[in-house]
Amino acid sequence: MRYEPSSARAATRTATETAGAFETPPAAAPGDRAAFLLEFLRHPRQIGSVVPSSSFLEQRLVRATDAANARAIVELGPGTGGTTRALLRALRADAHLLAIDLSPSFCARLAARVHDPRLAIQRGSAEHIEEFLRQWRLPRADAIVSGIPFSTMPPDVADRIARAIEAALAPGGRFVAYQVRADVARYASRYLGAPIKRWEWRNVPPLQVFTWRKKV
Repeated sequence: MRYEPSSARAATRTATETAGAFETPPAAAPGDRAAFLLEFLRHPRQIGSVVPSSSFLEQRLVRATDAANARAIVELGPGTGGTTRALLRALRADAHLLAIDLSPSFCARLAARVHDPRLAIQRGSAEHIEEFLRQWRLPRADAIVSGIPFSTMPPDVADRIARAIEAALAPGGRFVAYQVRADVARYASRYLGAPIKRWEWRNVPPLQVFTWRKKV
């Protein structure tokens, strides 16, 4: 199935496609650590960590989002694509994953390395999730997963993103955030209530994983 955005106004929109059946993306891509560190050095306030997510964290996020039963998932801050690939391996054949990132470098790297017709790559701000879903003709998200660092954002931006996440979730949908600090809870809880929090100690650095469910 081919799907494209309804408008050509956004800076970058790439649907990665293969002929026929999709390929299962590899667990990791060469050079991910170096690319991640370079982008962190360029934009330290936009990147949540200096290294990609561990496989332990990726699998925790797959379970927390209930990816196997989702029709549409949004990923905020896919970086070099480790979590993206883990989500794609769990998703159904008829599901879709919309990856949103501010970094043109990360978007280009993801488009070049992950070839899956279920993946849409969108360069832009998480403040515009609903608009991007409409442009890609996707329904409201069953899950939104985020690694973007709420702790380094201006408070007004963090609040707008939290509000946009709540609006973009389908009833019963899940918002899953993995963070070094707990600032995300201060913003998202205003719109989604109290989260469940777990630590993933096997990641470097250890991260807190927050999960919210939108009321039905």
